[in-house]
Amino acid sequence: MSMSISKTEIENSLIRLGVKPGMMLEVHCSLSSFGHVDGGALTIINTLKNLVGTNGAILMPSFKDSPNLPLNETDKRLGLTLKIKLLKGDEERTGMGIVSDTFRKMPDVITGEGQFRVSAWGKDAEKHAADWFNHLIDSDGYALLLGVDIYKMSSMHRAEDCLPDEIKRKFAPPEDAKKIYPETEWFIEAWLPKTNPWHIIQNRAYENGYINDTMIGNAKCMLVQVKNTVALYRQALKEQPFELYGLA
Repeated sequence: MSMSISKTEIENSLIRLGVKPGMMLEVHCSLSSFGHVDGGALTIINTLKNLVGTNGAILMPSFKDSPNLPLNETDKRLGLTLKIKLLKGDEERTGMGIVSDTFRKMPDVITGEGQFRVSAWGKDAEKHAADWFNHLIDSDGYALLLGVDIYKMSSMHRAEDCLPDEIKRKFAPPEDAKKIYPETEWFIEAWLPKTNPWHIIQNRAYENGYINDTMIGNAKCMLVQVKNTVALYRQALKEQPFELYGLA
């Protein structure tokens, strides 16, 4: 039987996790992971707004991407490991999930420009929406991962200017695949590392005390120090990138 979770339960659990007034939060959420949430996505969003207050901020990615799409036999033959459709309009639903899609449509939320948009509410919302997590990092903000893990934490990409070209090229799809899925319409990849690089960083962040966690309903929820965790990733990419990606 699906677990039913109230707004009060979510609020109390988030307070125990460490969410408090004035925090800047990069939020990623799988609503279905909780069980049944009374009030759905709005309960999650309004609870977070109440907890951080207008002196805090909430950021959510609102990328114009579809969910990960299933690979067909041709895709597999071409070696594809990931296929996402790039959305062109302001679609009601995206691959970001119902919480992010609901948040983006709220009248008091500011959404940035481009394919990889960020939506923000609260203090410095315009700045957060415009600079793609830099202000969050500079302000010692946090990532709140609700039913998801570090692989959904978009701010991690801020370290990837240090990713060696040799590793970047490993992900590049073959030319035959690009003809089927032009880069103006699709995002595709053709490699999976033997390791799970971001999970390695997540484990190191735990060891350094940069992550607190708790269960809310059926969902494991993590509060992550963004600046310190991204710095761990950047350090690993500078010092041992090939080991991190299972290529050494």
